[in-house]
Amino acid sequence: MSDQKPGGAPMAVRRRRRWPWVLLVVVLALASGGAVAVGVVAGALSREETKPLRITYEVTGTAKDVTVTYPTWRNGDLSTARLTLRTLPWAGETRTRGFMSGGSFAVTLGASGGEVACAVTVDNGTVRTATASGAFATATCGGF
Repeated sequence: MSDQKPGGAPMAVRRRRRWPWVLLVVVLALASGGAVAVGVVAGALSREETKPLRITYEVTGTAKDVTVTYPTWRNGDLSTARLTLRTLPWAGETRTRGFMSGGSFAVTLGASGGEVACAVTVDNGTVRTATASGAFATATCGGF
């Protein structure tokens, strides 16, 4: 077999394009990396879902009439507790599994005013604090 056309003219050698194959390899590598990342994140979230946590709420100050509102978890269900306090200090605690961040603990002063400070502590050491003073002011410890 010869590399010439009949009549003596040389045949053009057809070169294969490589870029479609390179593009395919890049796309497959990115897809594989994405699948691995999703697996890692899913595993971390699964561990967090079963991790037991203790959340402690505290209120201190001079106010005589405050309302506290905070999240509680029972059997994986989120609800809101609301208490009216006539004396301070006060502390409360809730335990949960599968805790997700974003809770908010609010302390609202009544008409008589005063000063309050709130604090939230989560097992992992996360602490959020806030203060408020004056009639109907609110201290919010959020993002725990």
